Amino acid sequence: MPALVLLGAQWGDEGKGKATDLLGGSVDYVVRYQGGNNAGHTVVVGDQKYALHLLPSGILSPGCVPVIGNGVVVDPSVLLSELSGLNERGVDTSGLLLSGNAHLIAPYHTEVDKVTERFLGKRKIGTTGRGIGPAYADKINRVGLRVQDLFDESILTQKVEAALDFKNQVLAKLYNRRAVRTDQVVEELLGYADRLRGYVADTTLILNDAVDEGKVVLFEGGQGTLLDVDHGTYPFVTSSNPTAGGACTGAGIGPTKISRVIGILKAYTTRVGAGPFPTELLDADGEALREIGGERGVTTGRDRRCGWFDAVIARYATRVNGLTDFFLTKLDVLTGWERVPVCVAYEIEGRRVTELPFSQSDFHHAVPVYEYLPGWSEDITGAKSFSDLPKNAQSYVKALEEMSGAPISAIGVGPGRDETIQINSFL
Repeated sequence: MPALVLLGAQWGDEGKGKATDLLGGSVDYVVRYQGGNNAGHTVVVGDQKYALHLLPSGILSPGCVPVIGNGVVVDPSVLLSELSGLNERGVDTSGLLLSGNAHLIAPYHTEVDKVTERFLGKRKIGTTGRGIGPAYADKINRVGLRVQDLFDESILTQKVEAALDFKNQVLAKLYNRRAVRTDQVVEELLGYADRLRGYVADTTLILNDAVDEGKVVLFEGGQGTLLDVDHGTYPFVTSSNPTAGGACTGAGIGPTKISRVIGILKAYTTRVGAGPFPTELLDADGEALREIGGERGVTTGRDRRCGWFDAVIARYATRVNGLTDFFLTKLDVLTGWERVPVCVAYEIEGRRVTELPFSQSDFHHAVPVYEYLPGWSEDITGAKSFSDLPKNAQSYVKALEEMSGAPISAIGVGPGRDETIQINSFL
């Protein structure tokens, strides 16, 4: 049985939660392998809507074990709050597994994140202010805190002291903020220990054993390919690797064990925060996409920037992730346009390019080259098969598939769990 990676093929917010939830009934484990509570998934089950920020979407599927891998940065207060909220709604969260090697977001990470963004002014990155970047920075600088440190007060205290030696200098002398006290941070973090202890496990061992036993393991990325710290639109990126390679390092699974990589692709394009966006629409069409698609961030509530489908980005995602399939979401949002533009290439200083430019400067100056496909006016939310779609909608899907370089195996035609057309099985 396969180990699958499911990830965003654009700038995030493509509908990964729905795709994960769709597979959840057939999957034994769903694993978050990077990011933190800066990501968000919305899953609609019947008349219930669930907004998940840190927990894997599979937590809503009975019999599926949700796992937070070692590559995730965890704010313990957010995790416990999210678990409590689901418990109050009758969702069983007792099966959650949390890697002891996952890094913690401490109160000072959030403080540094917020003051840094304010200090940058017009040059700000557009972070969520939740401490994700500073936590990853500490991880790389080897002054990070891990979940397992919650259970050894001496080690925890030493690590907090080491981290604050430098940070307090920055907060006080550069940002004119009050220094953070080590004892207060340690006391707060130790307060989470007993409530988290029962979830903590050697998730790398468990997941490798599961794959070897023929269990189905789904690795769920947060954000999207173009927000990857190595392969995205740097510096306007997240602090981790949402691309397929991140599943290996963020969960401790070797690449030879992954059999399928599924890219989630919105039928148009959105992004949140600052950074280049060639097909962005600053007109009535952009506002219509935002309103019809409900394009507001699950985590931040910020309006998403909206634009037409970008085939250049889709091809790039296929290449850097080794995508085997696409799940196309929100096709229903495009109903009603007489014709639908699709970006097939960029023009950069008089040159036509069909692949994503590696130069940051070139990408900032990229002008989209559009082809116009005929639209449709029929309601497609009740479609159960590809043949149920209007001819023009079918042609649109086929054109996107050809341009993007991987087969489209499922299509979202509405927000509900059952409003999906499955063309080819992912399992």
